[in-house]
Amino acid sequence: MPPEVRSSANRSYAVDPQLRHRTAEATLTVHGPDGAPLADAEVTVAQLRHRFLFGCIGFDLVPLANGEADAAPGSVFGGAAAPARAQALADRWLEVFNAATLPFYWSEFEPERGRPDTTRLRRAAEWFAERGVAVKGHPLAWHTLAPDWLLDATTAEVADALRARIQRDVTAMAGVVDTWDAINEVVIMPVFDKYDNALTRLSRDLGRIGTIRLAFEEARAANPSATLLLNDFDMSTAYECLIEGCLEAGVQIDALGLQSHMHQGYWGEKRTLAVLERFARYGLPIHLTENTLLSGALMPPEVEDLNDWQVEQWPSTPEGETRQADEVVRHYRTLLSHPAVQGATYWGITDAGAWLGAPVGLLRADGSPKPAYDALRDLVKGEWWLPPTTLRTDAAGRVPVTGWLGDYSVAGPVGTATLALDQAGPVDVEVRLS
Repeated sequence: MPPEVRSSANRSYAVDPQLRHRTAEATLTVHGPDGAPLADAEVTVAQLRHRFLFGCIGFDLVPLANGEADAAPGSVFGGAAAPARAQALADRWLEVFNAATLPFYWSEFEPERGRPDTTRLRRAAEWFAERGVAVKGHPLAWHTLAPDWLLDATTAEVADALRARIQRDVTAMAGVVDTWDAINEVVIMPVFDKYDNALTRLSRDLGRIGTIRLAFEEARAANPSATLLLNDFDMSTAYECLIEGCLEAGVQIDALGLQSHMHQGYWGEKRTLAVLERFARYGLPIHLTENTLLSGALMPPEVEDLNDWQVEQWPSTPEGETRQADEVVRHYRTLLSHPAVQGATYWGITDAGAWLGAPVGLLRADGSPKPAYDALRDLVKGEWWLPPTTLRTDAAGRVPVTGWLGDYSVAGPVGTATLALDQAGPVDVEVRLS
């Protein structure tokens, strides 16, 4: 459906009718420093950031944030091998995204008991926060990458260690990391049998809901203002049943995390919307926490566990890159069309070190942008962005502005101000320049 052209004062602005719930039709009343309405004056309104969380993993930028230049590309805490390359990657990242996911995989974060990588991850979180980026930690509890030093522990000892880990890390990161995947992939956790790990054994003894309760309650106690997600890749009714069980048991879930690693092909609009509708019925915000779309050959459909697919080389191809760009645009349009979706995180800005070696990045391994990067940037900072726009107030100091939900600056002849457009549809906003 083509965008609808809406008029706002002396400008026209194209709004996709399917995204009207993402925009505000604001009437600003602009006041000068003395409080008097600023009549018949030019003011420039410019968008600063989106309310929608356009996210990407920030793993590759941890070394840059810490002033390191020799981190191995593709490690869990990976990064570019040279400062110039790292800075170029950061510039491309920041040009599109406003939300970062940082890695708190327990065995990587604390490979030796009692020696967590707190300072380094806190510094990385602050680096993003200083640039206006919201930061999420991933994950507090997960059977995969549970530390080996817990293998000989009893169930009670594992539970105590997990509680202590959550209390320590959520407390240490509070104020810069205030969103967490509290627990990850619990549907499969108690039946996971690829290798022994402490969290699977814990979930067998406590049950899925008991393990989820432990993670959520400890994180809530450590940071009462945190946003806590239940996250899973399993989009079957098993996840729905787990959510329902948690809610009936009184577990306070702030948002639902849905993964969409599309290594076997794009879901398509119909399937994506069907998934969103199924999980929106719980009345909780939805975050698409792990999105990937390939720019190379697709994984065969008969593969049940994506981790089982191993190839020596998995290149990006020109045909695949064209397909990926089209699918990225379609996927993000679909996600934003559903009012329950609060954010979407792309799982890998670059092919370098991508999960499974798959060509999922928006940039190639050498850092050059694929068409998908340009396509997503053109949505986030083009079609879905209000550039600096000069308008004239009326005799009462009022001026209408249609803009995407988010933060804005207002500059006039006697000062500047910032404002937040947080409510879709018609809204009156008072602005005082200073």
